[in-house]
Amino acid sequence: QVQLVESGGGLVQAGGSLRLSCAASGRTFSSYAMGWFRQAPGKEREFVSAISWSSVFVAYADSVQGRFTISRDNAENTVYLQMNRLKAEDTAVYYCAAVAVVSSIATPRRGYDYWGQGTQVTVSS
Repeated sequence: QVQLVESGGGLVQAGGSLRLSCAASGRTFSSYAMGWFRQAPGKEREFVSAISWSSVFVAYADSVQGRFTISRDNAENTVYLQMNRLKAEDTAVYYCAAVAVVSSIATPRRGYDYWGQGTQVTVSS
């Protein structure tokens, strides 16, 4: 089992920045690919970003490419999502997720096994 706890959400004006953190506990963090997802009111949960357990490979949704940066610190069992140039359409509950992988380069966009409780991000226009 892996437990995930997100933090760092809040209210920010359009154009501003936030940094989300996700602290993991349980099994060996470094053997898991990590992802961020978000769900806006009335919409389905969508993929935002993923990072391989090696940290070498990352993936982003087109809507956040160039504005968001995912990173991880395996020594601290933490994954981060730096969000810059935020837009009103980025408003959502953001979830951290983990999936055990064999490949060191995997950045899956689906199939995650473990989820955090979510943190609210609200961008005012």
